[in-house]
Amino acid sequence: MDQRQDAPQIDAVTGQSTTGHEWDGIQELNTPLPRWWLGIFYATIVWSVGYWIVYPAWPLLTDATKGVIGYASRADISADMAQLKAQRAVQAAGMADATPEQIKADPALFQIAMAQGKAAFGDNCAACHGVGGAGAKGYPNLNDDDWLWGGSLEAIGQTIRHGIRATGNDETRVSQMPAFGRDGMLKRDEINAVANHVRELAGLSTEPKANLALGRKLFADNCAACHGDAGKGNKDMGAPNLTDAISLYGMDMASLTETIANSRNGVMPAWGGRLDETTIKALTVYVHSLGGGQ
Repeated sequence: MDQRQDAPQIDAVTGQSTTGHEWDGIQELNTPLPRWWLGIFYATIVWSVGYWIVYPAWPLLTDATKGVIGYASRADISADMAQLKAQRAVQAAGMADATPEQIKADPALFQIAMAQGKAAFGDNCAACHGVGGAGAKGYPNLNDDDWLWGGSLEAIGQTIRHGIRATGNDETRVSQMPAFGRDGMLKRDEINAVANHVRELAGLSTEPKANLALGRKLFADNCAACHGDAGKGNKDMGAPNLTDAISLYGMDMASLTETIANSRNGVMPAWGGRLDETTIKALTVYVHSLGGGQ
């Protein structure tokens, strides 16, 4: 219980006066702060006033006070960035007129492209494809030799420039797999049969009671036009190879049935309007060199 005493008292143990407050018989001492602490505190106040005067500090409606010396770290950063851009422009001068094939064949240009491409990849692509390009579910692995649209320098450059199903880009790559379940083209047991046949094509185990004969027939009637009779896929259409056990969304039964029933329509941005042509060439060479380029 907090009680107020009539007047401060002198504590018998410490000889220090009290504040006049008491909590359950415990009196609060009126101990002053150490002088060294107060000295530092007052010094920081003086320092802050000096900082406000010397450096940019006070915000205004559209700007800020410049300070006596007019220093701002932003100006240093802008100068450093301008210097870096100028340096890169000199280094990459030969890349402007060179094709990705010529860049890869020239050791000096290739080294510059790899450095610039790695930086651009980290800034723009790693969020989806991973720092090393290993991808994730729904995001292609760029290290293997499994490509939906082709892994040549030309094909990779086309994909980077125009994206996949990118809005506002007339040259974007587009593939459209029907939603066989959602649109009522196949029943649940038929979707299950097709999924089992896809696993069969990939050399994976199928369910014990799978109707593989039905799955083969339904695949031939509905899927072979894009994926091919043998399920080898078609890079011109972005139709994946179903025989290599590599899938963008998974080869387990749950993932396959979801894909067949509801389709998949992942989107990759078109970088042609966001990155300059030299950077796109560097990215093309870098991605091609990750290990899966054809």
